[in-house]
Amino acid sequence: MTSSDVTDVKGAESAGDPTANEAAGNAAGAAPVSAQDVLHESDARDARASGAELESEGLTMTGQEGEKSAAHGAANRGDRKRSFELADHEVPTSKVEEWRFTPLRRFAPLFEDVATDDREGDPALDYQVEIPQGVPDVANLAPGQAPRGTVLVPEDLTSAVASARCEQALHLVAPKGTDVAEPFRVAITGSGADRRGNAHIVLETEESSSATFVLNHTGSAQYAQNVEMVVGDNSQMTVIALQDWDDDALHIARHHARVGRDAKLKHIVVSLGGSGVRVDVIGELAAPGGELENLGLYFSDADQFLEHRLFVDHAAPNCTSNVAYKGALQGAKARSVWVGDVLIRKQAEGTTTYELNRNLVLTEGARADSVPNLEIETGEIEGAGHAAATGRFDDEQLFYLMARGIPEKEARRLVVRGFFAELIQQIDVPEIREHLFESIENELERSMN
Repeated sequence: MTSSDVTDVKGAESAGDPTANEAAGNAAGAAPVSAQDVLHESDARDARASGAELESEGLTMTGQEGEKSAAHGAANRGDRKRSFELADHEVPTSKVEEWRFTPLRRFAPLFEDVATDDREGDPALDYQVEIPQGVPDVANLAPGQAPRGTVLVPEDLTSAVASARCEQALHLVAPKGTDVAEPFRVAITGSGADRRGNAHIVLETEESSSATFVLNHTGSAQYAQNVEMVVGDNSQMTVIALQDWDDDALHIARHHARVGRDAKLKHIVVSLGGSGVRVDVIGELAAPGGELENLGLYFSDADQFLEHRLFVDHAAPNCTSNVAYKGALQGAKARSVWVGDVLIRKQAEGTTTYELNRNLVLTEGARADSVPNLEIETGEIEGAGHAAATGRFDDEQLFYLMARGIPEKEARRLVVRGFFAELIQQIDVPEIREHLFESIENELERSMN
């Protein structure tokens, strides 16, 4: 695999030139690593203006004629307009940086203001919640009822619709001073690819508590979702979101967390199923001593689109963040997008941050786009960096294993399992680790046959 440790690199992709990317990468149809340090918004505007859009589908809807969204014209990533009002958000177009990689036609149903398609005795999505012993039962929060809306305020249309169309948000909380040993589990099952669902989920760890929350998505649906995370002072929260949908599901999710003083959030995203999945994660380090760890794993098959976007907002001094996402792709038109934004604000002295993305292309015809961005407004930091790489399956590793008597199929499994193992081992729920290794085996079996 080829890699790029990015300090002063501006890849061709940031200029919107896919031809240059493919010529430089030559990696089984995948785009090579594309990296950029964005220190000023004017630099980003110049880069976007210097070439054609990567994914210009010509999709226009009522009222969407401008070339740049006013909501996304902020001075930095953290200053984008946020609002619960639908009228304040435009339907996405490929001319907006935030959506330029996304196949908008595929996701078009999720840009519509449509109510959840619940029918008598037949909900669009079924929610099964398991609450550990010794904690409050599940509660519901109406719009405006705290803590709902205290952290997550929509930045885009789909998130605003999910909020407006969800009358009762699911609220799960670990009480103050409580160490909850067993995970909170939420099994979300879709009833059909033509059924629309809207949801808002609030996860909370109160002061000096700790808890793990597992959100597991299966079945099929057109699902617009908000996940709001309130991490209280000196508390520890782990969130594991599995997108294990059927092949025809559509899912756009906004996860937004605020981490308190001396608190820690471990946020894990696993995307394996669905026709199109886009998970946008925001983490605010809002008080001194906060820690944020973002981990992700994804496996894209033929004609499957998986997009993961992250924004880490260092808004307080002496905080730490670490991002590590890994993905594999196989099959014609398998596609993944990873965009990681880190903002270190002027007041965030003593920051330590690093973000990493690795992509492994297993077959011809797949493409991975990887864009790490870093904005720094103070020089008084401990350390900041980012790196990304996209490359083909390593033939030398395969040859090494086969030369030692390991059959080719088993050798391929070993290489891919090793690629993902580091991340999977950091998941503290044993049955999820086992499920992921089994799912990867199934994906590999499909490609080998």
